Amino acid sequence: MKFSVVIPAHNEEGVIKDTLEKLVGKLKEESFDFELVVVADHCSDRTEGILEEFSRNDSRIRWVRNKEKAGFGMAVRAGLDEFKGDAVAIYMADASDSPDDLCKYFRKIEGGAECVFGSRFIKGSRIVDYPRHKYLLNRFVNWLIRIMFRHGLNDTTNAFKCYRREVIEGCRPFLSPHFNLTVELPLKSFIRGYKFEVIPISWENRKAGVSKLKLKEMGSRYFFIILYCFLEKYMVGKDYHK
Repeated sequence: MKFSVVIPAHNEEGVIKDTLEKLVGKLKEESFDFELVVVADHCSDRTEGILEEFSRNDSRIRWVRNKEKAGFGMAVRAGLDEFKGDAVAIYMADASDSPDDLCKYFRKIEGGAECVFGSRFIKGSRIVDYPRHKYLLNRFVNWLIRIMFRHGLNDTTNAFKCYRREVIEGCRPFLSPHFNLTVELPLKSFIRGYKFEVIPISWENRKAGVSKLKLKEMGSRYFFIILYCFLEKYMVGKDYHK
């Protein structure tokens, strides 16, 4: 199988080089057939120059621009339109995700899984320097989603997940232009009948740059997409089931 990794990047000059080097090194070590698709999301720093240098030196690294409105979700959607693999993982440019966990995802996909979701809040997981206010809000939102959808997953909001190509195609069209895409993708895959496996993962707060997630701006957008998926599940779910 060929695996793709979509990496949205907005002004990540301080971390993107280290992130790509670690990813390439680990995926080569594990002998995966892979590509990295980095989406430059309206960058105003040196991110694009760094990506251009990487792509010249390694054909497995491609970068594209998000030509639509700026936003995490739009950048990821641009990457999902570009990837060429049999499965794709969404990976954060700030190196908060672990290359070791990415390889575990790919092994699960090779074993037949349709989706692989990591959880930062189950036995075996590891969290480093998670801001307390974000932690409390995260736990509340994920508890609410778990009650509404009864899917058994306690970390729906985490962006770092992996999907077979047919799952991505089966979940279109995507609506979310921002971080709420991290909720839309897993909820749609569950509602539409795709099976997922859950593994413990690690997460570390970024070492450089600024988080792009603005909680005050995202609240209503998260709840919109949660409600949208809830209505699909209980009103027209059969129409979209695989």
